[in-house]
Amino acid sequence: MPERNDSKHIAALRHRYSIIYLTFITNKRYDIMNTPLFEIELKVRDYECDSQGVVNNSIYLNYFEHTRHEFLQELGEDFGRRTRERIFPMVARATLEYKTSLRSGDRFRSRILRLERAGARYIFHQEIRRSADNKLCATGAIEIITVIDGRLTRGDEFAELFAPIIS
Repeated sequence: MPERNDSKHIAALRHRYSIIYLTFITNKRYDIMNTPLFEIELKVRDYECDSQGVVNNSIYLNYFEHTRHEFLQELGEDFGRRTRERIFPMVARATLEYKTSLRSGDRFRSRILRLERAGARYIFHQEIRRSADNKLCATGAIEIITVIDGRLTRGDEFAELFAPIIS
């Protein structure tokens, strides 16, 4: 593969290799395999909780989606521009496992662990961990397809963007 210097490629590589740089600078050992591609910290809001005082199960899908959108922005992708061009990435399947409930006020890290391609689908492997104790709260495998003018595509619209980071 020829060497690339564009900003999208550099942003993608920065996520993958930042842990190596951190290891070099701090002289501490880190587990490279568990380093997420992307991570953001969020806080549970009161209205996201159900009558039992825990985050409603459907809200975890919102958290995962918000994380993917922030990840695309970090890579330099303009989601709004794509939709104006009538290119619509859509969730085709979402498989979630709930492990530990989040409650109002909890801070948590929503992470993209890896991205893979399976035919026309991109599969985002994601997790949510409570910040206070690093407890695993939810995992998800979110399969994304791309539709243009109502027709399913082969997913090539994002191939160049994701090429450096697909596992």
